[in-house]
Amino acid sequence: MAKVLVLYYSAYGHIETMANAVAEGARSTGATVDVKRVPELVPEELARASYYKVDQAAPIARPDELADYDAIIVGAGTRYGTVASQMRNFLDQTGALWAQGKLVGKVASAFTSSATQHGGQESTILGLIPTFLHHGMAYVGLPYAFQGQMGVEAVKGGSPYGASTITDGDGSRQPSEIELEAARYQGAHVAKIAAKLFG
Repeated sequence: MAKVLVLYYSAYGHIETMANAVAEGARSTGATVDVKRVPELVPEELARASYYKVDQAAPIARPDELADYDAIIVGAGTRYGTVASQMRNFLDQTGALWAQGKLVGKVASAFTSSATQHGGQESTILGLIPTFLHHGMAYVGLPYAFQGQMGVEAVKGGSPYGASTITDGDGSRQPSEIELEAARYQGAHVAKIAAKLFG
C-alpha cells in the first residue's frame, strides 16, 4: 500500500477542491493519503481583504515531511504562467532533502489552475517538473487513458502533464465534474504506480 501526500496551495479554494478530488482518487486504490497545504505568505489582513479562502482545514506541511511519502502530488495555481510563489517558496526549502537524496526514486505529480484556458496551466506544471527531477523523482502525469481531457464540447482543463481547472478572471467558475474526474483519475494513477514501486 502506497503512502501519498497531496500537497497544495489554494488562494481561493479551487485548488483545495481539486486536491480533495486527487486524494479521493488515490484513496480509492487503498493508498494511505494525507492532504496538507503550504503556508500562506500574504499577510492575513491583506488575504482577507483580497477574499482569500482563509478557512482551509488541511494542516500546514513542513518540508522535512516529504521524505515520509512514496508519492507527492503537488497542486498550486498559476501566476503569470508559473507556479504560485507560496508553493515555490516551500519547495525552495527542500535543500536538505536534496542534499541527503531523501526523495530519490519517489513518485511526483502536479495539478494546477488558471483564470483562462491559455493562462499557463501547462507551463506551470512543466516548470515544476525540473524541481522533481533534481530531487531524483519519477514524474507521472495524466495519461490520455483518461479520455475526459479529449474533445471540445466544453471548456475544461487537463493535459497529459496533469489535471487542471479554469477559474475565470473573477474566480467564479468552480471545478467542473470532468475536471474533478481528471483529478481523481490522476490521484489513483499516481497511487497505483507508487504501489508498484513501494508496495
